[in-house]
Amino acid sequence: MRHADRTVLVTGGGGGIGAAIVERYLDEGAAVAIVDFNAEVGERYVAALADRGHKVHFVAADVSDFAACERACASVEAALGPVDILVNNAGISPKHAGQPMPIHRMDPAEWRQVVGVNLHGAFNFSRLLTAGMIERGYGRIVSMSSVAGKAYLGDIVAAHYSTTKAALIGFTRHLAGELGPHGITVNALAPGRIATPMVRTVSEAANRGVVDITPLRRLGEPSEVADVCCYLTSPQASFVTGQVIDVAGGWLMT
Repeated sequence: MRHADRTVLVTGGGGGIGAAIVERYLDEGAAVAIVDFNAEVGERYVAALADRGHKVHFVAADVSDFAACERACASVEAALGPVDILVNNAGISPKHAGQPMPIHRMDPAEWRQVVGVNLHGAFNFSRLLTAGMIERGYGRIVSMSSVAGKAYLGDIVAAHYSTTKAALIGFTRHLAGELGPHGITVNALAPGRIATPMVRTVSEAANRGVVDITPLRRLGEPSEVADVCCYLTSPQASFVTGQVIDVAGGWLMT
C-alpha cells in the first residue's frame, strides 16, 4: 500500500495504459481521479471501480482546453482533496487507414489537435496543480513520453506525435529542475510498443516488425508501464527526478 492516503489524477485514464495506471494506484491504496474525454466510457468504468470498493472520481474534459482542465481540477479536489500525484497520460496518435499522415499532406487541424492533447494537456494540469504541491512541499509528476520522442518511427507514427513526445522530455527535465527545491519529483516514461487499442490501429505487419527487433520479442503490457509509473511516485523513488525511463523491452535502447 505504497500510495495509501495519496490522491492521484490520471489524464486519459479511461482505457489502455491509463486504465492500467488507475487500477495500479487503486490497488496501492490511493484515491484516484480520472480525467478523460469520453464521458460515457469513463462514467461506466468508474462505476465498476466504485462497486469494487475503490475511492475514485471521474471528470469528462478535453485536456487541451485550459478552462475545462481548471474546472476538472476543482471537481477533483472537491471530491478527493488536494492532488499529490499527477500522471499526464492523455495522448492521441491519429492514423489514416492504419498509416501515419506524412507532413506534406497533414491537415493543420490534426497537427493542432495532437499538440493540444499530448503537450498542452500536460502543461494545463501541471500549471494548475503545482502551486498546491509547492505550498504543501510535496508532489509527484509523471508524463507519458514515448520511444518515438527519441528516435524516428515514421512507419508507425507521424510528425505531430513524435514532436509532442520529444517535447515532453524537455518539459520533464525543466520541471524537475524548477520544482525539485520544493520537494516535487518529475519524471517521464517512454513506452515502446504496448498492447493497447491505439497500437492496434497500425498494421499487424508493423507491430510484428517491432517485435522482431525487440530483444524481449513481444509487445509490452499496460500493467508493465503502470508498475514503473507507480514506482516513480513511490517512497522508493524519492531521490529519482528528471529521468526518462524506457519501458520498451530493449527496443531502441537509448
